[in-house]
Amino acid sequence: MASSSLLSLSATFSRLHFVTKLSFPLALRSVGRPVRRDRRRALLSSSSSRWSPPSGPNSGSLVSCGGAARAGGDDLVVLGIETSCDDTAAAVVRGDGKILSQVVSSQADLLVLYGGVAPKMAEAAHAEAIDPVVEKALSEANLTARDLSAVAVTIGPGLSLCLRVGVRKARNIAGLFSKPIVGVHHMEAHALVARLVQQDLQFPFLALLISGGHNLLILAQSLGQYVQLGTTIDDAIGEAYDKTAKWLGLDMRRSGGPAIEQLALEGDAESVKFSTPMKQHKDCNFSYAGLKTQVRLAIESRKINAQIPLSSATTQDRSERADIAASFQRVAVLHLEERCERAIDWAMEMEPSLKYLVVSGGVASNKYVRSRLDQVVKRKSLELVCPPASLCTDNGVMIAWTGIEHFRMGRFDPPPPAEEPDDAMYDLRPRWPLGEEHVKGRSEARSLRTARIHPSLTSIIQESLQKQS
Repeated sequence: MASSSLLSLSATFSRLHFVTKLSFPLALRSVGRPVRRDRRRALLSSSSSRWSPPSGPNSGSLVSCGGAARAGGDDLVVLGIETSCDDTAAAVVRGDGKILSQVVSSQADLLVLYGGVAPKMAEAAHAEAIDPVVEKALSEANLTARDLSAVAVTIGPGLSLCLRVGVRKARNIAGLFSKPIVGVHHMEAHALVARLVQQDLQFPFLALLISGGHNLLILAQSLGQYVQLGTTIDDAIGEAYDKTAKWLGLDMRRSGGPAIEQLALEGDAESVKFSTPMKQHKDCNFSYAGLKTQVRLAIESRKINAQIPLSSATTQDRSERADIAASFQRVAVLHLEERCERAIDWAMEMEPSLKYLVVSGGVASNKYVRSRLDQVVKRKSLELVCPPASLCTDNGVMIAWTGIEHFRMGRFDPPPPAEEPDDAMYDLRPRWPLGEEHVKGRSEARSLRTARIHPSLTSIIQESLQKQS
């Protein structure tokens, strides 16, 4: 059972994750011995303990940045750890935005073997890679863990088995070296990394976050304050790319997106008449399940054998595969275009000063996607901001940078205990909304209210601010 002093610190300093239950990363309890709710409340209110951040040349300054992402705390040095899905990543980033190191261990071979992410196999791969990845990130930065100002780690959304590996490692480092720890929302990190890349990117901005597991349109009004304009109803665009690539027998070692994009260059994008998803729904939500079905039926009707690799296909077979790839990509991205145009209109109603559309996430590295969305923003007199491809896919840099942004605002937790039991349970958040739903964005097909497990990051921060005032 966690100690009384540990629990009280959670109530006092867990500003980023201030929720009615114990917050990450201080919500520890032995397996099979949960803290009773009445006992927990008593523990949370029983102590007036206080903790102060470490001092020294790398301690940084806990200031409210208010505007520019780089205001204050340039001497911060933060280690970011990311294990939400199928890549083990770590990076060290300085408060002025300088990337001191970036290391990623890919699970591409496992993706090929299992035709996608297999959670137990992914967990084992993370567990094997996490120590050397973190050690290499620190080594390439010419630092030791003692030199860090804080440790940032993804706590959700993602696969709980995978998230746990990164969280355990982050807590181990933070505990051994008495470093504060910042729990990071994976999708917020995809959005905020654009502020590292482009110094003049101020709030508010619109963000389209597109990856294998998520499609998300958010209006970022300030750090930690997001309005969700649209989300995935069923399958995300990255999932559709991966499945299409698999059914076409393409090389999946770089994931489905790059394979489809490359093959599509050989095909006729108008040759297969796929229907654009959700044309009748005048909202900003996304659905790719129906398009996947259309693609599968088109492949079956042409008797394309995925067991025959593209390199061994006949000229006719290769041409048919290319036509399907190009036609799929055109319609998949057209769905993004239509949703983004509507989202820009909604966002401009709330924030007339809006100037930017940020596009991030693994699919944002697709050149075709970028070129099409660039035309959308130009029609709307906005500017498109896309991080470089290495920062679009899952990476430790975005986690470290998001940790820096929140650390400056005082949103962090104190160092965890130096030693924790092997069976410790953490407050991981596999399904964790980023923002509150816009009234126009609610979907009859999938209500965020019923799908939600954890309160949104935005609502957590709003509650925390209200309690502080």
